[in-house]
Amino acid sequence: MIRDFLNPADLPNWSESFSQVVAVRTGSTVTVYVSGQVSVDADNVVVGRGDLRRQTQVSLENLTNALAAAGAKLEDVVRLGIFIKDYRPEHAAIIGSALRGKFAAGRMPASTWLGVSALALDDLLIEIEAVAVIDVVKV
Repeated sequence: MIRDFLNPADLPNWSESFSQVVAVRTGSTVTVYVSGQVSVDADNVVVGRGDLRRQTQVSLENLTNALAAAGAKLEDVVRLGIFIKDYRPEHAAIIGSALRGKFAAGRMPASTWLGVSALALDDLLIEIEAVAVIDVVKV
């Protein structure tokens, strides 16, 4: 088993606290664990303050970049964990729409959505973590 701990340059570097991505290779399969992605730019500045739709979009963009660092894509994602600050039922339509825009119909990952009272930074509204599985082609 080989483990790679990755902190892509286009994401904030929080390596003193955690790795953005851990890729675990076992035989011809790589399981990719992505830490919760939030709506911040590479300089750790919150994008879309007060706007759940925008923050969901940016979190998914950051998730895409994190997956790419391990050679994975959104279609490789098998599970999502979604944490929503002060969740209300009307948030489901916003988040669901963003997810449907990124994942193929009928191939949505398993997911858990949790309402939370706070996230790592005060202005964050959503955090999305993922697990992806990819096959490594032997050459």
